[in-house]
Amino acid sequence: MSRRTRIGALFNYDWDALGLARLTGQHEFDEAGFDLFSFPSNARLLGFDLRRFADAQAARGRRRGWAGVVSQHEQFGALAAALVAEKLGLPGTAPTAVLAAQHKLHARRVLDQVCPEANLPFAALDCAYGADVPHDLSYPLYVKPVKAAFSVLAREVRNRDELQAHTRFGRRELWVIRRLVEPFDRVGRERLPEGGTAHRMMLEAPVQAPQFNLDGWVFQGRAHALGVVDAIMYPHTQAFMRWEHPSRLAAQVQARALEVAQKFLAAIGFTHGLFNMEFFFDPVTDRLTVIEFNPRLASQFADLYRRVRGIDPHAMAIALALGQDPAALPATRPSAGIAASLVYRAFTPDGVPRMPDARARAALLAAFPDALLFVMPKSGHSLARDFKWLGSHRYGIVHLEARDAAQLRRRTLRASEILGWPAPYADPPDRPSTAPAPVVATTSAAAAMPPQRAGHPILQAPITGDSP
Repeated sequence: MSRRTRIGALFNYDWDALGLARLTGQHEFDEAGFDLFSFPSNARLLGFDLRRFADAQAARGRRRGWAGVVSQHEQFGALAAALVAEKLGLPGTAPTAVLAAQHKLHARRVLDQVCPEANLPFAALDCAYGADVPHDLSYPLYVKPVKAAFSVLAREVRNRDELQAHTRFGRRELWVIRRLVEPFDRVGRERLPEGGTAHRMMLEAPVQAPQFNLDGWVFQGRAHALGVVDAIMYPHTQAFMRWEHPSRLAAQVQARALEVAQKFLAAIGFTHGLFNMEFFFDPVTDRLTVIEFNPRLASQFADLYRRVRGIDPHAMAIALALGQDPAALPATRPSAGIAASLVYRAFTPDGVPRMPDARARAALLAAFPDALLFVMPKSGHSLARDFKWLGSHRYGIVHLEARDAAQLRRRTLRASEILGWPAPYADPPDRPSTAPAPVVATTSAAAAMPPQRAGHPILQAPITGDSP
């Protein structure tokens, strides 16, 4: 019997825990990290230092004989794995490439140099958290953190009052924000000083067009496409309702997306690893616009690729960590023609339904043995923070597969009925009248015209690497 390969698995939770669990027959995983979304695990944010963590894991890897190290965790894991691989001389993504992709303002600057036709107008928000925002901005604008994950604090604002309210935080919120950003910023100050501080927000021109995700990998400097996943939004919101694979996007547009990814990734020195590129495509104007790059696998989609393509992205991540070409991995027989990640949300606190009890969960699995269910109940400050930072509360996710789109809809309606949750094919509850104007997921010829760079009002704000 062959000996299992020992791999370091950092911040290995949720989708990644499921993905790596399937590979324990070939590999043995040494885990480290903590769950940002559960107490008391997330109490480790207090005093967390990414460099010290990486040093400790590198020392552990030497003792334990790690052959590779992996993480698909956006906030800390991807950068930690890159630092550990560098220290141990193992295959991995260059830490500077991870920093360059995750620093959203720096990434926009790079994209502007190598592929400006896929970029959009952008600028740093030239003020500290909670300070008065500039008066000379033109609205609407899209505001988001320079470093964040899961669309936290990213939203469209219609006027200065909304922007001011969105960037004013209480003491508890500031505590969380600073401790989420500082570990990244500390490494960035040493390894990517030209990026400037990540402790700030940035502005972008809003885009009204359908949204997609290109997933892929880079091996020996060449980018390859794993596939494209379509985003379907809750109507008249910025909130994801479903993710579906395979994509309905034309093959030639998918090829264009890969070309953009190759240019950007080469420019930041990303020569090895999995990546995810979020982008808009407007079929009216034929314009493809990058939203952002993520220097790791979009783990939520890995299960969709397994069901529809017979490809295991987590196995691909291990192959890359071992210096192997993931294209050589064998595929399995697909189990479905279409698969979806169904996102259940509430848009008001009183719209949060009850979580399914043991009987409902058992009934779901009896009716749909292929289903994956995640429940994410929150209350108190955590729930209030969701509504402020995200504009909604994501309380559950279900994965289902089907022969075709019609069967997928029928199965989703039935599964939602069993759980007692509104199906993610219908309009959400009424939003509060104070809610900001949403980004619409559909396009019109007028609204979807590509933004013009010259003279756009937000470009009047200085774009510098200085601290606000």
